[in-house]
Amino acid sequence: QVQLVESGGGSVQSGGSLRLSCVISGYTYSSYCMGWFRQAPGKEREGVAGLDSNGRDYYADSVKGRFTISQDNTQTIIFLQMYNLKPEDTAMYYCALVFIRLSESALLRPVAFQYWGQGTQVTVSS
Repeated sequence: QVQLVESGGGSVQSGGSLRLSCVISGYTYSSYCMGWFRQAPGKEREGVAGLDSNGRDYYADSVKGRFTISQDNTQTIIFLQMYNLKPEDTAMYYCALVFIRLSESALLRPVAFQYWGQGTQVTVSS
């Protein structure tokens, strides 16, 4: 059974940094796409960063230059390094996984992903 567990959320002041982690377990496929998404109260879930099956990364315009998605050498942990955080980054952050190849445009679409973690809260105060 595929499981994703996020951690690393917290409360920071504007301009601060956080690194989120997502530990993946229970899978056997070697090829997958990963994504980080977020959802603020009253808003739809939105894509933040994606990593395709070739290891290429993609970002929402709102986080380009501030967030970086990466994975460890074992490909069992996905990270989201967040710098220069802003109050508008406040949301519940989720990692997601799918065992098919996705196009660049699909990597930031929640409906394209099959497996989800439980989320970790990020709160940025001004």
